[in-house]
Amino acid sequence: MIETDVLVIGSGPAGGGAALALATLGVDHVVITKYRWTANTPRAHITNQRTMEIFRDLGIEEDVLAQGTPHELMGDTVFCTSLAGDEIGRVRTWETDPARESDYLLASPSPNCDIPQTFLEPIIIGHAASRGSRIRFDTEYVGLVQDADGVTVTARDRATGQEFPIRAKYVLGADGGRSQVAADVGLPFEGRMDLAGSMNIVFHADLSHLVAHRPSVLYWVLQPGADIGGIGLGLVRMVRPWNEWLIVWGYDISLPPPEVDDEMATRIVHELVGDPTVPVTIRSISLWGNNKMYATRYRAGRVFCMGDAVHRHPPSNGLGSNTSIQDAYNLAWKLALVLRGTAGEALLDTFDAERAPVGRQIVLRANKSIEEFGPIFEALGLIGQSDPELMRRHIAARAENTPEAARQREALRKALELKNYEFNAHGVELGQRYASTAVVPDGTPEPEYTRDPELYHHPTTWPGARLPHVWLGRDGRRVSTHDLAGKGRFCLLTGISGEPWAEAAAKVAQELDVEIAAHVIGPGREHIDLYEDWARAREVCEDGCVLVRPDLHVAWRCADLAADPAAQLRRVLGAVLARD
Repeated sequence: MIETDVLVIGSGPAGGGAALALATLGVDHVVITKYRWTANTPRAHITNQRTMEIFRDLGIEEDVLAQGTPHELMGDTVFCTSLAGDEIGRVRTWETDPARESDYLLASPSPNCDIPQTFLEPIIIGHAASRGSRIRFDTEYVGLVQDADGVTVTARDRATGQEFPIRAKYVLGADGGRSQVAADVGLPFEGRMDLAGSMNIVFHADLSHLVAHRPSVLYWVLQPGADIGGIGLGLVRMVRPWNEWLIVWGYDISLPPPEVDDEMATRIVHELVGDPTVPVTIRSISLWGNNKMYATRYRAGRVFCMGDAVHRHPPSNGLGSNTSIQDAYNLAWKLALVLRGTAGEALLDTFDAERAPVGRQIVLRANKSIEEFGPIFEALGLIGQSDPELMRRHIAARAENTPEAARQREALRKALELKNYEFNAHGVELGQRYASTAVVPDGTPEPEYTRDPELYHHPTTWPGARLPHVWLGRDGRRVSTHDLAGKGRFCLLTGISGEPWAEAAAKVAQELDVEIAAHVIGPGREHIDLYEDWARAREVCEDGCVLVRPDLHVAWRCADLAADPAAQLRRVLGAVLARD
């Protein structure tokens, strides 16, 4: 029997992210995956700022950026009748709008990037293995039995067919959108699976002459009547600029799945590209369903599920792998402290409380983004039509000099603006505010949103929110507030007048056997407030403090110096760590 503290089932973004975080924190664990290696198709690709911040904390940000497509090439999302055809409109996306770029630069030390899952997973798994992860490929989950002290999982070696037990104190089910682990432990779900059918066609073709002058990750093609029929909305997605691509094309899920061979796939590629002379090499073809389902609970005893196992949705907004990695990051430090005996078992309940609302939010947001294509179809006169030729004439009619065409152009402009909620949803990416027993209120009301909470991030040190990023100075160089926090430890930030907080943090850390990195920010100290940005962002007085959890979320804050700072910190950390 293999014995371990944590068994991770699955090696995708959630399972791999969990392995990397657990290995970095020194937690003994084993990963099993039924696959022979990491992802073989470039499914997920958008890596947002919050995930890049996690990679920064876990020490792999530079490796990810080195292999990713930089955000300046993620560019304008284009709507057209084909890559070689009529351009209907563009939306500035993924931080490339000059009016929005400052929001992203101010919000985080980390840029977003585009890195296909085929490139990202080996980076994550490679670093996890180098730090101690025991990873078993070709090893399939069969079933589990829980008891008071742990979980016994039955696994099968797919090469030999031999079954064997693995004994773990905790199990993480990261086995994807049709999770057997989630089903076996009876997690409750809301929503539906397989609302619509889609196919992925991965191919190589040099399309630089059609796209290099308008760099983008996504090219949406409206082609009524093309191949499978209907309105004919297809997606040409850049995998690597500008010669590796992925097409997403829909099919009627109520009918038998289409049999797509290389010839049919090549025909679809040529139709959406708009040039039948372009040499095309088909690499893979796969079918999948669009889902709208989320778990309302992520924990069942000693088993936790994360990633696509608990939030199942289309790839709109690029939230899937990001949320999966963020799930893993949230749970890993809690497991580490509980296994070490520093925290009580109840700390693990906060994984449910904090992450299930996020899963629900992103499932609904991704599906709503699909619905927001409707106004584009309506503006172009495609709703309720079945004649492809008539639909093509309606699309072309927007160029006419008529009152009707002017109204169509205005409706199209407004419809395209709605797509900001898919491609520029900065608040959805960074705006999570946790509410759980691992967050201690400071008695102040939740700050109001002064701008659209989905489109814009609202930084705050209100307990439960993500620590605001600002640049500080150290030895003449810039460092982020995020660089002071993380690393598997708590962090306390205060000013010169609040130095007793730092002294109290050292005392309480020793008493509770928990690491607290205390930083006094001010002139003559290790870190200085270069632009006075921290003074504006901290939302407490100079003699107050902000206590940050290992996952860079604020655990608690105090507006000014307490009469007994050690007693306050002892009380707060006792609550966060679920210690009697």
